[in-house]
Amino acid sequence: MALYAAAAAVLAGVESRQGSIKGLVYASRFQNVKQLYALVCETQRYSVVLDTVIASAGLLRAEKKLRPHLAKVLVYELLLGRGFRGGGGKWKPLLNRHQARLKAELARLKVHRGVSRNEDLLEMGCGPGPASQVPRFVRVNTLKTCSDDAVDYFKRQGFSYQGRASSLEDLRALKGKCFLLDPLLPELLVFPAQTDLHDHPLYQAGHLILQDKASCLPAMLLAPPPGSHVIDACAAPGNKTSHLAALLKNQGKIFAFDLDAKRLASMATLLARAGVSCCQLAEEDFLTVSPSDQRYQQRLVYSTCSLCQEENEDVVQNALQQSSGTFRLTPALPSWPHRGLNTFPGAEHCLRASPETTLTGGFFIAVLERVEVPSSVSQAEVSAPELRPSPTPKRKKRRRKAAAASNTLPCTQQEGH
Repeated sequence: MALYAAAAAVLAGVESRQGSIKGLVYASRFQNVKQLYALVCETQRYSVVLDTVIASAGLLRAEKKLRPHLAKVLVYELLLGRGFRGGGGKWKPLLNRHQARLKAELARLKVHRGVSRNEDLLEMGCGPGPASQVPRFVRVNTLKTCSDDAVDYFKRQGFSYQGRASSLEDLRALKGKCFLLDPLLPELLVFPAQTDLHDHPLYQAGHLILQDKASCLPAMLLAPPPGSHVIDACAAPGNKTSHLAALLKNQGKIFAFDLDAKRLASMATLLARAGVSCCQLAEEDFLTVSPSDQRYQQRLVYSTCSLCQEENEDVVQNALQQSSGTFRLTPALPSWPHRGLNTFPGAEHCLRASPETTLTGGFFIAVLERVEVPSSVSQAEVSAPELRPSPTPKRKKRRRKAAAASNTLPCTQQEGH
């Protein structure tokens, strides 16, 4: 049902710091915004409870096509909400298969906590959680301005500039109208958690992009020089796309794919406001792009706003196996403290991000580079790895349906890379 898909998309956007609940609800263009807003708020309110029940019931392991945020919304409706509205579509029979187990896990949780009402379980997350303490990261859009000018503007508005941060503790200690320059990204300003800049004139004019630090890492690690050709797969809502354009200085080409026409339309508005002129939008499945096209075969960044192993390390491992040595996993930002799970040799080259460890939204990133191909190997034998969990046709279809949760950024320079 459209309601549940919209709610899951809003939850994912909030988690990856793409905006506030209210802002993302209105941006979704869902017809009944009050209904959507209420569902998202209640689902988020019970987030800790739902995560515990879903994990204990093994729901995501049993239903591979069910995305984590959608699962959370559906389980909320099943156990704590008003039941499936409008029949629940295809999701109702799926959840009904696990209804007994989910209810049992909820009852077991109540017994463990010594409570009888659902509301009493909220004490599990009564204090401000790690996600609520993530600072407000603001990327200066270098297509329109520079960091020094943005800093001066905020100082004239009464904000106190504290210089460049030297540690996570500096970011954690931010309060009031103070702000810092991020220690890693020179174009990233850092404000205290919950700072709302949606109505700020610099944001409205496209000079600032409200983008979580972890979401800035894929483009930074891809590092395409001006003149490059880049694919941004599942590109909406477009924050990473605008970051790529800034790194390219609008020189080169970005091929941005997304299957959702509404999200693509919103993305076009964002890119226009940001002054992006090097992007070609396509309402198309990026998996239909030929992996043997030499324009897209040099360097890839795979990223998701998920911390699930099956969407991250398992996908990368599968891609490396399918590539038959054509691509290799390269160390991504070795100084980053949170690394990939130790599920296969070299997985530590991947990086993870979370509110607890890096003061950012939840994220996963892997960087793959082409291995030099011996001259005896024909170009027809060379193909880029396709980042999906399984090579079976059924699984491919699932990955296409779930494509909006991840970004794959293949890049090639015009001069070769």
